[in-house]
Amino acid sequence: MKGMVFTEFMEMVESTFSADMVDDIIEASDLPSGGAYTAVGTYPHAEMVALVQSLSKQSGMPVPALIKHFGYYLFGRFVALYPMFFTTATNAFSFLESIENYVHIEVRKLYPDAQLPTFETTRESEHKLMMVYRSKHPFATLAEGLIEGCLDYFKVKAQVEVVDCSAGRGTHVEFHITRMDA
Repeated sequence: MKGMVFTEFMEMVESTFSADMVDDIIEASDLPSGGAYTAVGTYPHAEMVALVQSLSKQSGMPVPALIKHFGYYLFGRFVALYPMFFTTATNAFSFLESIENYVHIEVRKLYPDAQLPTFETTRESEHKLMMVYRSKHPFATLAEGLIEGCLDYFKVKAQVEVVDCSAGRGTHVEFHITRMDA
């Protein structure tokens, strides 16, 4: 997992909770890296899992809620850090449809060793989009938060139905997104 995700997670923890909470979760997690992350480094996804679990224990918030919140936060950071990804998208659905064949290609240029999930999209109608998420890592809830961040960014009211096709592992999920302004 790219270090940029870790550094953004730490910034989210600091801004949502406190700098002390960052120190507390690093200390509570047995991290091979010691919790020292650089944006360009690569770290085991197990470290992110350990950090989120520690944050859950420290904050009392459930792990899925924290991961989803981080996904939402991360979308806003992507907008700020990579505005070029958003120049061609005219709406939320067009952006979501561009992730696999545009955004991820550009991300791989920046981070050639990035292990990205895949997203297949099917436009079911003008107001319905299905996204299929597949990953080796159990971060479908992160993807859900990113989708919700995207919908808010484009000011779209929508319902997101999540269908886990991986027996609760969060590695293969269908997102059925229905715009409510239909």
